[in-house]
Amino acid sequence: MKVLIITYYWPPAGGSGVQRWLKFVKYLQDFGVEPVVYTVENANYPKVDKSLVDEIPENIKILKQPIWEPTDMLFWKQKNLQKKDIANSTNSGLLSFIRGNFFIPDPKVFWVKSSVKFLNEFLKTNTIDVVISTGPPHSMHLIGQQIHQKNGLKWIADFRDPWADLYYNNAFKQTFFAKRKNKRLEDSVLKNADCVLTVSKTLQTEFAKNAKIVAVITNGFDDEVLSKEHQKLDDKFTISYIGLLPKQSNPIVLFKVLQELCAENLDFKNNLQLNFIGDISSEVQTEIELNNLQDNCVFKGYVHHQKAIEYQKKAQVLLLLIPNVKKSEGILTGKLFEYLTAKRPILAIGSEQGDLSEVLKITNSGVVVNFDNPKKLKMEISSLYNAYKEGNLKVASKNIDQFHRKELTKKLATIIKSLA
Repeated sequence: MKVLIITYYWPPAGGSGVQRWLKFVKYLQDFGVEPVVYTVENANYPKVDKSLVDEIPENIKILKQPIWEPTDMLFWKQKNLQKKDIANSTNSGLLSFIRGNFFIPDPKVFWVKSSVKFLNEFLKTNTIDVVISTGPPHSMHLIGQQIHQKNGLKWIADFRDPWADLYYNNAFKQTFFAKRKNKRLEDSVLKNADCVLTVSKTLQTEFAKNAKIVAVITNGFDDEVLSKEHQKLDDKFTISYIGLLPKQSNPIVLFKVLQELCAENLDFKNNLQLNFIGDISSEVQTEIELNNLQDNCVFKGYVHHQKAIEYQKKAQVLLLLIPNVKKSEGILTGKLFEYLTAKRPILAIGSEQGDLSEVLKITNSGVVVNFDNPKKLKMEISSLYNAYKEGNLKVASKNIDQFHRKELTKKLATIIKSLA
């Protein structure tokens, strides 16, 4: 059985967007499903991680077509800045407005027509049983939908994030007409797909209002994070955040609480070190300065995947930040599942009623504190610090094997076979 996977993000792309389907492709053949990947030939990825190329199975077919992105011409200065600092990519005012209102659902929409033509020709001489599109960018679903309708193939639409309700859409200052068009396109995809995949139960409930079938397959972790090699923990009381940190996730309450603790306890101030591994927004840096925490912060910038894993394993505490936006309950960031394998306490700031809270509870791996609960946050950090001082800061996590990429791919293969 063969599946055609339509994805924009593919190695050497770096960041979290590439991981999900790279890992599915890695394991699908173990369950009797042969993947064929369709992706871009000349993508201008914000981040590149060439080490991920080594994870692509050698025997799979990869189809590539060039893409023309208007942002390459219109936003050339801005794109160069984004490559260095993509956490600030929605701060550009006029350019963000143009992006959100003239390129719907996203600038990759100009790849749809040529992709449909190419894939229809490919399908004349090649047998495919199921087509799968994954977004964002959600233009990939427009390609999948047309291939589905033209060729009568079963179609799975994978939503790694919402579409109309994507949290950073507000930064684009979308007009009523742009919002309505996005919603109309999203509804069409949800209604026409034979199955919708998504990453959390909250999103499943939301999509089920329009879709026929909605299945949850979360993100996960793979073997590279399960190294048996012992990693010495940081000497300082490190609270480490690994990944992109946009302005929507700015942990204002955290910095205020840490400032209080530093003022109350000189020993705490001398031992505290905040590590930021990845791009962070200027708003976050400003908040750090307002709370006089500059001397306690280390900024490492973007690092390749294996280096990021090392930072996770040696941190005293792992910091997880959910964007403080409407419907944040359904956000399960990909880094959560790698955090689980590091076996370090996870301190998360987000909704205590969301999917994240449920995962942390069943795995006994950490705690979630609401965005507006400084009292509880201060208590949790104090407790973690006291355990650190006693040399007993650890976590007895459990039930994490269900999030291994191979187990998740097994679920995907079952869904694919049920459709075909």
